[in-house]
Amino acid sequence: MNKTELIARIAEVSGLTKKDSETALNSTLAAVQESLVAGEKVVLTGFGTFEVRDRKERVGHNPRTNEKIHIPAQKSPAFKAGKVLKEAVR
Repeated sequence: MNKTELIARIAEVSGLTKKDSETALNSTLAAVQESLVAGEKVVLTGFGTFEVRDRKERVGHNPRTNEKIHIPAQKSPAFKAGKVLKEAVR
């Protein structure tokens, strides 16, 4: 499912227009992104948790030349599915 299909599904289930559904989805995604940038967790009870995790620096290698390269520490967004979502998928 891509974003366009998700917007159509939201409109179908909620009774909103596709335009209103698109606005709601974009607003939700923007709010999640802003919270993550600010270093906050976003917990949607029953669905899951969005958070930022720190990745340590490490040594990798170029697969073509086998040359060792330094990969610096960085922050990475992560999602952990909640219990209700896990059980629904099973």
